Amino acid sequence: MKILLLGCNGQVGWELQRSLAPLGDVIACDFDSVTDRRADFTTPAAIGELIDRIQPQIIVNAAAHTAVDKAESETDLAHTINAITPGVIAERARALGALFVHYSTDYVFDGSGDQPRDELAATGPLSVYGKTKLEGEERIRASGGRYLIFRTSWVYAARGHNFIKTMLRLAAERDELSVISDQIGAPTGADLLADVTAQTIAQVVAGRGETGLFHCVAAGHTSWFDYARFVIEWARTQGLPVKVKPEAIRAVATEAYPTPAQRPRNSRLSTEKLQRVFSLALPPWQPYCNIINRMSPPRGWRPTYSLPAHRARLP
Repeated sequence: MKILLLGCNGQVGWELQRSLAPLGDVIACDFDSVTDRRADFTTPAAIGELIDRIQPQIIVNAAAHTAVDKAESETDLAHTINAITPGVIAERARALGALFVHYSTDYVFDGSGDQPRDELAATGPLSVYGKTKLEGEERIRASGGRYLIFRTSWVYAARGHNFIKTMLRLAAERDELSVISDQIGAPTGADLLADVTAQTIAQVVAGRGETGLFHCVAAGHTSWFDYARFVIEWARTQGLPVKVKPEAIRAVATEAYPTPAQRPRNSRLSTEKLQRVFSLALPPWQPYCNIINRMSPPRGWRPTYSLPAHRARLP
């Protein structure tokens, strides 16, 4: 089975190179790949030609314009990358009879209320990023092909920048921290997303499960404030350099940090459909420390032990 992976060098794409490998021949492409595998999402026609040339049975798209604030001033670019090009991919996938796997976001919702949203909940994006990602979903559905769309939230990985690394750095440098406490979501590892993707593809190819839209996040939820405290207290138990004291970590409202793009305050997503259809058990968000142990540590860090990896698993 030939699998075309687009956006292979991003946080999710990097983990997908590992998780998809047992399923077939993975052809990994990105915007900076060599000429015959270059996947530049700013030129939709070129992506279409790449697909026609490779003729894959599975297409997995991990590429996106994810700079939420920059998207407010890069509307056309975000629209091309997040909406137009995924639509072109979906049309090519339908023509080939290929399964198309795509990732979306909690930003398609307005973030009101305090309950998890399921796949049938009304959308209402607040930002350019959210609007373009929602349009990407709509174009994929309109193509008439087979697809898996996974909406997720608060993604982190060992590769690249993320909230965990930022908190570890700031905790080692500052005497006090102020962290937003009124945005709620589920920190979700790129490795978990990649593992779920591989398992669902395998089931669909084998004629089990079903295609369509699914929510995929780790179990449970937290605020950025409680997430920061969790990270910092874990670091303290591991002997990492932590300067800030627990009582010096202050909870603040979203308004304390104005940004060009408005964030949804409620990013809770229900994963009941995903777990039921594919018989998956999603782990709680807290045991992400296997990711921390794979990150580039701050200077002077000598971890005393590693927590076990927690993967999506078949019960």
